[in-house]
Amino acid sequence: MHSYSFEKLEVWRLAREYVSDIYGCTNKFPSKERFCLCSQMERSAVSVMSNIAESTSRTSNKEKVRFIEIAFGSLMENYNQLLVCIDQKYITDEQFKKLKDKIDSIGRMLTALKKSYQPINP
Repeated sequence: MHSYSFEKLEVWRLAREYVSDIYGCTNKFPSKERFCLCSQMERSAVSVMSNIAESTSRTSNKEKVRFIEIAFGSLMENYNQLLVCIDQKYITDEQFKKLKDKIDSIGRMLTALKKSYQPINP
């Protein structure tokens, strides 16, 4: 079966796993959050994964970097939404720590991927 280049990226695979983690959390939120916080969190998590994939379809390194930057921005948006969740006691400290650890890993990988697309200045 054919696979796309983004499917081979460890950062994309971890971001995909993270999306499942977020959906698992939001499924347990109060129903009043379904169209607010849940929706925002799900969309920002999916955006990380989607922008990583989109970066691989671009021909110039400048465009690739831009989509990695967008993915990183969505990751930070999702982190801030997790802070709201912990403040509202929608998730436990343990859940927060596990998700934060994944955010940290994805962030480091995005930074490394971005650097790989940027020219080395002599």
